[in-house]
Amino acid sequence: MEGDELCFPQLNTSCRKLKRSHFDIVCTHVILSSISLLTAALNLLVIISISHFKQLHTPTNLLLLSLAVSDFFVGLLVFFQITLIEGCWYFGDLVCVVCSVVDIVITSSSVGTMVLISVDRYAAICYPLHYPTKVTQRRVQICVSLCWICSLFYVLVLIKESLKQPGRLNSCIGECVIDFDFTKRFVDLMLTFILPISVIIVLYLRVFVVAVSQARAMRSNITAFTLQRSGKVTAKKSELKAARTLGVVVLVFLACICPYFCVLLTGQEALISASSFVFVICLFYFNSCLNPIIYTLFYPWFRKSIKVIVTFQILKSSSSNTNIL
Repeated sequence: MEGDELCFPQLNTSCRKLKRSHFDIVCTHVILSSISLLTAALNLLVIISISHFKQLHTPTNLLLLSLAVSDFFVGLLVFFQITLIEGCWYFGDLVCVVCSVVDIVITSSSVGTMVLISVDRYAAICYPLHYPTKVTQRRVQICVSLCWICSLFYVLVLIKESLKQPGRLNSCIGECVIDFDFTKRFVDLMLTFILPISVIIVLYLRVFVVAVSQARAMRSNITAFTLQRSGKVTAKKSELKAARTLGVVVLVFLACICPYFCVLLTGQEALISASSFVFVICLFYFNSCLNPIIYTLFYPWFRKSIKVIVTFQILKSSSSNTNIL
């Protein structure tokens, strides 16, 4: 075996590199590096905006902040994933396990945050009178904290064997393998894909039906008067707009993660081509880059906050009270 085919040419027990063309390797490096940098930069802008400006301290924006934090870590994690393009892991067994923990925590917390966003929009549209009193800043903070804590506890239980003995399943030096058998994979698919996605779809179908009926009522004075006489209350236009925007976020999220989980669910990752599986992985990570772009298109406050940040007006002492809305 030639030395340049090994991950560590000086070691006889080194893993072999994957045989891929130089063009494929360069293209994948460029694409993943671009996704990583853009994802980290855009989500950092979201984190700074919602954290700094007081007008943006709302329960819904707190959920967006949680999503931006997980997406920001995805951007950083992609840097480590780039090294696996050639099939080699150069950072050691401990870093392999840590990256696996971070990866699963980020994925499960993102899915959990999407469920919370769906619940938030369901309450805002279907129960507008009770929403301000039931969905408070304090309660959302508790829910977000529990989401991250449960995600961390979940992954520690899921791969506790790999945490005790990092690299015990590696067949050669330069491999990154964690203990993830069929049972654990099935549990992971149920808890981080099938069950939460089912909840999200059911809630947003309900939101869609109610939002459409309320939008029609707002266009008809007679119907609106009838609703008022019957004691029914329609949601605010701002809530309907937020439901539409966050609905786009949820749909994009489902479109990006479903191919990845469907491949895992059917067990076809070993049968499809390497380039196809790389595309599925890139699509999975690219979702974290798309969320801030959606905010830019649909939220004027995000565009204003970006202007304040990039022009360094945020450094002023009173910038946190800037009128963003």
